[in-house]
Amino acid sequence: MSALGKVVRSGVGRRRVQTLVIGLATMMAVAASVLGGTLLVVSGAPFDDAFAGQHGAHLSVEFDAGEVSAGQLARSRDTGGVSDAAGPFRTATVTPRSDGAGPGGPMTVVGRGDPGRAVDEVALLDGRWPTRSGEIALSADSSLLPTLGMKIAFSDLPGGPALTVVGVARSVTRTADAWVVPSQMPALTGPDSGGYQMLYRFTAAGTAARITAGTEAVTRSLPPGAAVGETSWLTVRKNAERDTALYVPFLIAFGTLGLVMSVLIVGNVVASAVGTATRRIGILKAVGFTPSQVVRAYVGQALIPAAGGTALGVLAGHLLAVPVLAETEEVYGAPSLTIAPWVDLAVIAGVLGLVAVTAWASAWRAGRLRTVDALAVGRGASAGRGRWAARLAGRLPLPQPVALGLARPFARPARALAMGTAILFGAVAVTFTVGMGASLGLVMKARAHDAADVVVPAPLPDFGPQGPDTGKRSEADPAAVAAVVEAAAGTGKHYSAATIRATVSGLTGTTDVIAFTGDASWGGYTMVSGRWIDRPGEAVVPTPFLAATGTRVGDTVTLNGLAQPVTVRIVGEVLDPRKDGMQVFADASTLTAARPDLTETSHHIAVTPGTDVTGYVDALNKDLAPLGATAQSGGLDGGSDVVVTLNALSMILTLMLVAVAALGVFNGVLLDTRERVREIGVHKALGMAPRQTVAMVLTSVVVTGLAAGALGVPLGVALHGWVLPAMGDSVGLRLPGSVIAVYEAAELLPLALGGLLIAALGALLPAGWAAGARTATALRTE
Repeated sequence: MSALGKVVRSGVGRRRVQTLVIGLATMMAVAASVLGGTLLVVSGAPFDDAFAGQHGAHLSVEFDAGEVSAGQLARSRDTGGVSDAAGPFRTATVTPRSDGAGPGGPMTVVGRGDPGRAVDEVALLDGRWPTRSGEIALSADSSLLPTLGMKIAFSDLPGGPALTVVGVARSVTRTADAWVVPSQMPALTGPDSGGYQMLYRFTAAGTAARITAGTEAVTRSLPPGAAVGETSWLTVRKNAERDTALYVPFLIAFGTLGLVMSVLIVGNVVASAVGTATRRIGILKAVGFTPSQVVRAYVGQALIPAAGGTALGVLAGHLLAVPVLAETEEVYGAPSLTIAPWVDLAVIAGVLGLVAVTAWASAWRAGRLRTVDALAVGRGASAGRGRWAARLAGRLPLPQPVALGLARPFARPARALAMGTAILFGAVAVTFTVGMGASLGLVMKARAHDAADVVVPAPLPDFGPQGPDTGKRSEADPAAVAAVVEAAAGTGKHYSAATIRATVSGLTGTTDVIAFTGDASWGGYTMVSGRWIDRPGEAVVPTPFLAATGTRVGDTVTLNGLAQPVTVRIVGEVLDPRKDGMQVFADASTLTAARPDLTETSHHIAVTPGTDVTGYVDALNKDLAPLGATAQSGGLDGGSDVVVTLNALSMILTLMLVAVAALGVFNGVLLDTRERVREIGVHKALGMAPRQTVAMVLTSVVVTGLAAGALGVPLGVALHGWVLPAMGDSVGLRLPGSVIAVYEAAELLPLALGGLLIAALGALLPAGWAAGARTATALRTE
């Protein structure tokens, strides 16, 4: 081994604490960076690959067959800017009933003779494409859980056609829920359900503005009102990326904190090593080391633990990515997703390069030191530095050890600043994590709508052995249940909610329409803008629904797939991430003329003040037993795997940051204590007890911890105020102010004291070492 290698190895072994600090700080930064970079890469990969492979449609447009002919639509493919087109295909919105299950929601069926090639090549996942009437291929995303050979009946249509599922397929841009041969369409086209579908690819379709321009171009020559809805590939792509995109702003925040902390800690450790080893540097130069070799020695001493931390960080990043990538794999049935090797290489090169540059800049002073000056310099700090602070602390009515400790940061301001910065980042991370946990809790509360004390859940359908057409429902009569609830002693406010499945022009698949009977405004629905419904014909919808339909509060939408179309005016925007935000909330009276028999009806009750909920539930269940319904206390749904994963990730990354911050304090206090060994010996000789020594060392970080904590809390609040809205935007949700403003004055003070706690944890071991040092040994130290 060369002389330079021996110096590097000796330095790494001698400075074990500094080695651990650099390694842990680097591991934290690499883990967050690998995870964040991976999600940025894979969030759109399954969709992009499938879209390219299937020649997905940039635009899918639904037309009213009564307003435009097939010939007119066929000519639209020659519009300028259209690179290719498919259609027109006949479409129908129908309500199926499958073997052994109840009626599903309305679905869009398209008549296509083959899966296509040039535009929207439908991928067959199982079975084959329909080749004759009586056969159907279902989308893999269908709510009917498609299996080959199952029978689907359309009993509401004349003749009650029944089709056999021969294939399971997927359209990358979700252009239909099912496909049949064109000759099957006349039997499925009922009143108000017939239409045409055109699929377009454009020469330029990378932005929403270009898609809008393309839509205007292809519909310009068609009769007004012929187009009843359209779907952009950008909207579908955003929905596909929603789950993984949620993590990106959060990981960017932690990755940035980790990288900045790594740079500061590496710079501080190397600078401290140079400052405390000035005489050693002089000896190295005296025996023939060049300035460049001295600098390289200190850079190597930083790179070795950084390399170890990088390796562990890559491993941690891979492990943390497992639950997140598992969700992404299900978006398009993608094979097992893995972290791209180039992401690992980019992070490794970037972090190690940053460490090398930082260490080089901090070690540059060692290379410039003159050999004679370096040999002549002792290890102690300047005796005059910070005297004014010591005199000021001595005048305070405090014990002498405490006064000495409070004045110490001013004797080593650069070291105190470095420790304070580490504590600052730890306080920022803790404050941010506490706020994010509270905000996500409010989002889940809005998702669960759990303001009710008691809920009577919607009963599940029960079909007999003869199949769905002869089976009978075990569902309780909603009116009878409501009457029992109304008459029960202790009932305060209550409402019922029934789910009806409908279609909305321009959207494929079904949309859940939640029909309320009674005032549901108290039920835990968090409004983002507008107001709650208070009369028939009004509706509130989540933010993703507004984005997907291109509407806003005040606009109207039409619900199809019912006995007759129903037009509602949107009066409010509600926070509700369930069903991908594709829901409509309306009063039941709005759907009186068009609704089928209400199904999936649940009842939500708030008991009167002073009523025992358990006793109320027991009494209510006795009255509900004859109706086949059961009451339970609490809400219906409050869990989310995404929130659990986010909370777990934030806790892990925060603990890592706090550990790095505490180790940064530990390193600084340890160096300071070693420099003051003789001074501590003098104090012990003059009568300072071990407990007083511990108090002196701990109070040396009090000012630094309090100042860093006080500054870290507002910075953490500001970080929370930036990251949470960005996370909401990534999944198409607008978060109201009540979800962002979660910090209360009573909890800000404990959070500010968190900086002091981190400082005390880091200084505890060096304080114990100083207290246990023998007086004679300390006095002999130079």
